[in-house]
Amino acid sequence: MASKTVLIGGGTGFIGKRLGEILHKNKYNVLNVSRMPSANSITWTTVETGLPEQTHAVVNVAGQQTMDFTRSWTPGFKQNVKNSRVFTTRALATAINKSSGKPKVYVVVTGVGAYEPSETNKYDETSPTTGKDFFSKLLVEWEEAAKVDPPVRLVIIRSGVVLGRDGGMIKNMILPFFFGLGGPIGSGKQYLPWIHIEDLTRLITFAIENENVNGILNGVAPHVITNGEFTQAFAKALSRPAFLPVPEFVLNFLLHEERAMLMTKGQHVTPKRVLDYGFKYKYDKIDEACMEFAHLFPKK
Repeated sequence: MASKTVLIGGGTGFIGKRLGEILHKNKYNVLNVSRMPSANSITWTTVETGLPEQTHAVVNVAGQQTMDFTRSWTPGFKQNVKNSRVFTTRALATAINKSSGKPKVYVVVTGVGAYEPSETNKYDETSPTTGKDFFSKLLVEWEEAAKVDPPVRLVIIRSGVVLGRDGGMIKNMILPFFFGLGGPIGSGKQYLPWIHIEDLTRLITFAIENENVNGILNGVAPHVITNGEFTQAFAKALSRPAFLPVPEFVLNFLLHEERAMLMTKGQHVTPKRVLDYGFKYKYDKIDEACMEFAHLFPKK
């Protein structure tokens, strides 16, 4: 039997690369969409003409890294953050809608920024998106761009902070923490919705393979923690102290308040629908997750 093809937008990034590895293991044929053509990829321009034949599923994890500290939070960079998410999501949705041989499912990974930051509100997948900040408004437009025509299933995974050794937050934090320079951000009381990269990529695969899965899923671990609790768990896994708090005003100054809020503010988010569907987490507790990625040199 010919292997099923999964087309991944953003397949060379932190999440996309790991997802490709898991899908390969599960005997899928993986094709990336990238700016440059290569053996296992097609370009975004090619996507405009439609999907490759026999595409079983389409996944979009593309997007400019928001927390790229080498980039100033300028109107141009903000536009890039927005376009790299909204335009790619819409391009793939348009290609799906134009294709005669439709894929079974379109999975788009967005973010928990859909929910307004709060130290008191509790959110699950039924909660409204009421935020007025840049990220909440972006999420509404982003998810709107994912609209596909039936019978294609649409699954939107609102991901928390993705934790893994090779990218994202951990890659940025490992050195300071390793040298004992880690600490909570601000009060440390803000919630930190999180998910281990293994579980996020397994959840995407779960959404592809289970025909009853559709709609919004919160891609977060069931263990709700604060930034302070994460700091303690990560420092403990590295056997290092972590008592140097990073004042909120410093991050606001360095990153710009609008972007810094991803670290200084948080949301209490639970994966109610994910658990209802029977998905089993590999890393459902922060201590176990930290033990997996708390090593200075990436494992080969």
